[in-house]
Amino acid sequence: MERRRFLAKAGAVTAAGAAAILDAPNVIAQPRYRWRMATSWPPKFHPPGIAAEMLAKLAEQMSGGRLHIDVYGAGELVPAFENFEACRQGTIQVGHSAAYYWAGKEPATQWFTAVPFGLNTQGTQAWLVSGGGQKLYDELYSGFGLVPRRGGPTGVQMGGWFRKKIETTADFKGLKMRIPGLGGKVVAKAGGTVTLLPVGDIFPSLERGVIDATEWVGPLQDERAGFHKAAKLYYYPGWHEPGTAGEFFFNKKAYDSLPVDIQRVLDAAAQVADVWSLAEHEAGNAGALERILKHGVQLIRFPDGVLRDFRKLSEDVLREEADKSQFAKKVHEHYEKFKKQWLEYSNLSERAYYHMMFA
Repeated sequence: MERRRFLAKAGAVTAAGAAAILDAPNVIAQPRYRWRMATSWPPKFHPPGIAAEMLAKLAEQMSGGRLHIDVYGAGELVPAFENFEACRQGTIQVGHSAAYYWAGKEPATQWFTAVPFGLNTQGTQAWLVSGGGQKLYDELYSGFGLVPRRGGPTGVQMGGWFRKKIETTADFKGLKMRIPGLGGKVVAKAGGTVTLLPVGDIFPSLERGVIDATEWVGPLQDERAGFHKAAKLYYYPGWHEPGTAGEFFFNKKAYDSLPVDIQRVLDAAAQVADVWSLAEHEAGNAGALERILKHGVQLIRFPDGVLRDFRKLSEDVLREEADKSQFAKKVHEHYEKFKKQWLEYSNLSERAYYHMMFA
């Protein structure tokens, strides 16, 4: 009898102790992290600025409050195109931008945003996720002390806003155009004068005639930027950016210092923001285009001759850029091999379906 009473008391004490541990989660405190993110967009600029805030919010919620990220728009902490370097140096722990802005540091970065006459968003995602592209992306950014994650596809973009009509490729000679990346190099090869401006500077430059044309994204973002008030000729298709992808990049030391579960939280949050961004563009572009056209805007397809010339010029540019570094050559060859295979099947699936629908 005494032995039974002793065991009962011992069991009660053990249960009470276990309950106390369960009811006191802060007894063993878990480290908390406070990071800063700088973007290349104005604060809360829709959709990319919202995608950046989405990652921060999801990371905090999914980590149970262990990771808090303060988000700063372009110019609030660092200038629009300096967040890559700031993240490398550890001034910030996260950046949100587009890889082709870093072409001056390494030409290979351009393939991870958009390739003229290249893969669309589906193809780009397939290349990155399952085709080996992400492995190359990781390897490239590791050399800069960064960890890259795709963070904001736009779908096929529009060809841009022009103040004067384009009838032949010769009309690009002397044309001052805001256009980045590989597409910008194609326009330059056609005789254009290319400039790179952050979104906040594009509208006043177009309005005052400092530039003659600009590309940005598509109707959803272009309407918000107000370009239809400064130019009335809206060209398509976006030959230069058929599958544009934004990016998040994390300071590698900061990322590696996180517990593995929070690393996975960041990876998952980036994927959610990525999916949302594409859906937002696809859902909003048609309505935005209808509203834009009510302002006297002319929707014009680039002439076939211009597109043929630009396709040839694009092939030249890609070869030239690939020859600038061993890694660019490696990425270009990998991309082209995947693209060839992907196009063969897309001809039987996507292309055949659209041909049937629009016949």
